[in-house]
Amino acid sequence: MKKKILWTLLILCGIVIAVAAYGAYALFGPNTGNSSEVKVTLPHEATYEQMKDSLRAHNVLRNERTFDRTAQLMRFKTVRPGRYTIPANCSNIELVRLLRRGQHYPVRFAFNNVRTIDQFVEKVGNRFFFTPEELATCLADSAFIGSMGFNRATLPALFIPNTYDIYYDITAKGFVERMYEFYRQFWNDQRQSQAEAIGLTPVEVATLASIVEEENHRPKEKAIIAGLYMNRLHKDMLLQADPTVKFALGDFARKRILNADLTVDSPYNTYKYKGLPPGPIRIPEGSTMDSVLHYTHHNYLYMCAKEDLSGYHNFTASAAEHARNAARYRAALNQQHIKR
Repeated sequence: MKKKILWTLLILCGIVIAVAAYGAYALFGPNTGNSSEVKVTLPHEATYEQMKDSLRAHNVLRNERTFDRTAQLMRFKTVRPGRYTIPANCSNIELVRLLRRGQHYPVRFAFNNVRTIDQFVEKVGNRFFFTPEELATCLADSAFIGSMGFNRATLPALFIPNTYDIYYDITAKGFVERMYEFYRQFWNDQRQSQAEAIGLTPVEVATLASIVEEENHRPKEKAIIAGLYMNRLHKDMLLQADPTVKFALGDFARKRILNADLTVDSPYNTYKYKGLPPGPIRIPEGSTMDSVLHYTHHNYLYMCAKEDLSGYHNFTASAAEHARNAARYRAALNQQHIKR
C-alpha cells in the first residue's frame, strides 16, 4: 500500500514538473519562427487579432496557443501602434513585453531655416510613426487647418522653429495639433497685445517677419528692416520687397532682381500689390517675429544691399540717396559678373 502511494506521489510530482516545465518553456522558450530579425508595423487602433495577423504574416508566432496564454497571464490586451523590431527566437514573454511596452517615447524634433510646407514635411521625415505622405495629406486638408484658423497661404505661420519633445507614436493629425499648441504658447497674451499695439495680427507679424528674415537673418538689422516696412505700411506705400518677388517667381537662389521680374502677376509681388502678401514666404524664427513686435522706430523708407556684398544694407529716407546706393550695388554685381 505504501509503495502504491509512493508511486502515485512520484507520478503526480512528475506531472507537476512536466506541466511546470511546459509552462516555463511556453513563457521563456523560443516561440518565433523567424530565423532573423523582422520589422512589424502595427497601425493605430489595431485589435489584438489584427496584431496577431501581422505577427503571423511575418512568421513570428510558432505557437499561437502559448502566446495567447502568455498574453492572458500578463494581462496584455491594448495594442500599441508602432514599427517593432522583433529579434529571432524570441520567447513569448519577451514578445509580450516588447509589444506591451509599445513605442510611446519622446522624440526630440528641432527645425529651422525652412521656407516651404513641403520642406517642413521633408524635415519631419520619418522621425515619427506617421509617414511624410500622411502629414502632407493632413496639411492639405483645408477643413482641418481651417479649424485652427489657417489656410494654405497662412499655414507657414503655424510652425514656430524650435526644439520640441513629441511622442513617437503620435498621429499626423495629432502632430499638427501639437504644433498648434506650441503656436498658442508662443502667441501668449503678451505677444498678442504687442501685435495689436502695432496694428498687426499674429499671422501678419509672421508674414512681415518672413520678409525681414529673407532680407537679412542677422539680428543686428532685423528690427531696423521691420521698422522700414512698417513705415511703408503706415504711408500706404508699396513694400517693394525683393524677397516677395523671388517667392512669386519660385526662385530664392536669385541674387539680382531685374525690371522684367517686377512685372510678375502674383499677389506676393509687393512691387505690384500694396500691403502684406497673402501669407509668410518662409517659416520665420520666433526671434524675428519678436523683432517685428519690437521694431525700431526711425524714418527710413528705402534699403539697398551694401556694395561690399556683406549682406548688410544701406538705409535712407531719401529716394535720391537710395538711387545712388542702388547704383553702387548694381556696379558691384556687374563687377562680379552676377546677372541673376
